[in-house]
Amino acid sequence: MPKRIAAYGEVMMRLQVPGYASLAQESHLNYSFSGTGVNIASAIARLGHYGYLVSTLPDNPLGEAALSYLRKLGIGTSLISRGGKYVGMYFLENGFGVRPGRVTYTDRLGSSFNTAEDAMYDFRAIAEQIDIIHFCGITLSMNDTVRGQMKALAREVKANGGTVVFDCNYRPSLWGADRYSFAKPHYEEMLSLADIVFMNEKDAMYILGMETTREDRKEQLQELIPQVTAKYNIKVASGTHRKINGDNTHSLQGYLYTDGTFYFSQTLTFSVHDRIGAGDAYASGIIHGIAEGFDPGRTVDFAAAAAMLAHTVTGDTPTANEREVLQAMSHHMSDVER
Repeated sequence: MPKRIAAYGEVMMRLQVPGYASLAQESHLNYSFSGTGVNIASAIARLGHYGYLVSTLPDNPLGEAALSYLRKLGIGTSLISRGGKYVGMYFLENGFGVRPGRVTYTDRLGSSFNTAEDAMYDFRAIAEQIDIIHFCGITLSMNDTVRGQMKALAREVKANGGTVVFDCNYRPSLWGADRYSFAKPHYEEMLSLADIVFMNEKDAMYILGMETTREDRKEQLQELIPQVTAKYNIKVASGTHRKINGDNTHSLQGYLYTDGTFYFSQTLTFSVHDRIGAGDAYASGIIHGIAEGFDPGRTVDFAAAAAMLAHTVTGDTPTANEREVLQAMSHHMSDVER
């Protein structure tokens, strides 16, 4: 049965440099609207649920353009408030080979979303309309007002019997240098409110300050994630490990930890057309699998295949439906490593 799933987050304008040129080389940019919340809500809608965005957009033609774009993606806009004048923007340069892709943010703190006051939202009414709410660490990095809104909405959803999802998504460029100590208490509060968490061993080590003597990433993951879930009473933890290969392909493996057991997808190797948003496709796949009652192994396989497909399309927002993801699973996967 379809679930009512919302994501709380900012709508941003994505300005992408064509091809593999740098900003310094190119004079033309392609624009679209995106953001983690946009990606999650759209992907969830594609997978057969009711996807909503909780956000604030400017009450001007720019806001209207963004709303039109969201509706085209299948996102419900009834939970979006209107106010302010601006949207945040970021510039995207595609990476190639040893040169990584680069995202440059601008005008974030002055956006309608990041300047919206608490009165713009009726958190109790929102909580009554949804089954699952998604939050991310990118939004958590913005300012104290936004952080307070995240936590207030999460508490309302929990109080109403809903499910809270939190993706750690730590971005050093947003928190600033050596800001782990500043970010830690905010992450800990969100983790304590969350039922489903997306993170890996690096988040546990750097954000939460946990220690391990293991050197292998997978061994670190298997040592630290059970400690995190026990400490913060998290039902499901999930995430990915990625390797960039010398031939410009990427290799990705997903994990899911629940009820004391790790489930791993096969390692998938594939060519990359556009990497941005693939993590959101993975998260949406996990949420969908849990919402539909898939067993954990099938859920992580589904999410990994959804992430792989997201690398094949232009733009941040995943476009695959359930049939397409299942088809990718049948072509690229066989068994689950435990």
